[in-house]
Amino acid sequence: MIVSGVAMSVAGNTRPASGSEHMFSHMLDHLGSGIMLKGRIHRKPMHGEQCGVGSIMMVYLHGGDWQKIKEALKKIGAPTNSSELGVSKKKIIEALERAHEIRPERYTILGETGLTQDAAKKLAKITGVI
Repeated sequence: MIVSGVAMSVAGNTRPASGSEHMFSHMLDHLGSGIMLKGRIHRKPMHGEQCGVGSIMMVYLHGGDWQKIKEALKKIGAPTNSSELGVSKKKIIEALERAHEIRPERYTILGETGLTQDAAKKLAKITGVI
């Protein structure tokens, strides 16, 4: 946390600690993610849970060892897919398509125009998020 804070101070913004996985999480918030019971949100996923699931997919896009991220999250009992997160597959796809809108001034692995629906579905399926 201290190193993250120092990095943000040096950069003058939150970019060193907030990438595409955070944009994905914030878009889920924007779309109104949460477990629905009897027409009401019962439990809204925590920011860190959403970022964890987002990290699985973003590390895949970067060509990293996304399985290792997924295994680490499973080891601590954190959600690793849409069902465990309590978010519909449809919202996962839409969040991937629109996450780039959260901070359009920041270029991330999601690009300037975001992922297409087909690319978002493929990403989420390959990583087992949906």
